[in-house]
Amino acid sequence: MKKTPYVYLWLIYAFLYAPIVVVIVYSFNKARLSKDWRGFTWQWYESLFSNQPLIDSALNSLFLALCVACLATFLGTLAALCIHRYHFTGKRALQGSIYLLTISPDIVMGISLLILFVSVNIPLGFVSLLLGHVTMAMPFVTVTVLARLDSFDENLIEAARDLGASEAKSFLHVLLPLTMPGIAAGWLLSFTLSMDDVILSVFLCGPGFEVLPLEMYSLVLRSQPSINALSTIMFLMTLLLILLAQFLAHPRKKAKKP
Repeated sequence: MKKTPYVYLWLIYAFLYAPIVVVIVYSFNKARLSKDWRGFTWQWYESLFSNQPLIDSALNSLFLALCVACLATFLGTLAALCIHRYHFTGKRALQGSIYLLTISPDIVMGISLLILFVSVNIPLGFVSLLLGHVTMAMPFVTVTVLARLDSFDENLIEAARDLGASEAKSFLHVLLPLTMPGIAAGWLLSFTLSMDDVILSVFLCGPGFEVLPLEMYSLVLRSQPSINALSTIMFLMTLLLILLAQFLAHPRKKAKKP
């Protein structure tokens, strides 16, 4: 009976990750159609590096994700600091709206942003994708940084002020370094969300700026076997970033010296 919870646990893991394992295994399959195993090969990985439109889309997505991560982290950190440290009218409404955005369906956000950009004559392309992805990622940064600030000892700020530090120095030398793990985790999450997004990109991407997720979707529609290799690379990159974000958000406590 003691092993029953572990059996359920492994069944859940199998249900969640078995499809991903199948994609990784078939990325090395020599068969063009992934119905049967024809032998081991690297050719689908090699074909990725000879596909120039795919490389251009990957570079566009990388540049976009970097911009989104920096801007969303800046705005999300400011929002978290305002919510945590200050009392103002509409604070609860602001905090509730941020949490609401984290659970809002992407398709609703994509349609609403598309209508907004068309109404104000913002052309679809890099700018629309940047604004859309920042809108999607910023609430996650705010929540991540708030979680870090909730564990922050406010007495440290008071001690710094008592020792003569100004508000700016207290922020730069006390608050910011202690909050940095949450900020870094928010940056990594924003980067990952932007690189992996499909739904918002479908609505906000213009003809002059192609992104990798949409190129991957077109490969699926054309039944290209290289999609398995590309999916494997994307999964490993995303997994690495998520693990790094979790490590930064929950750093290990140093052991106390005797």
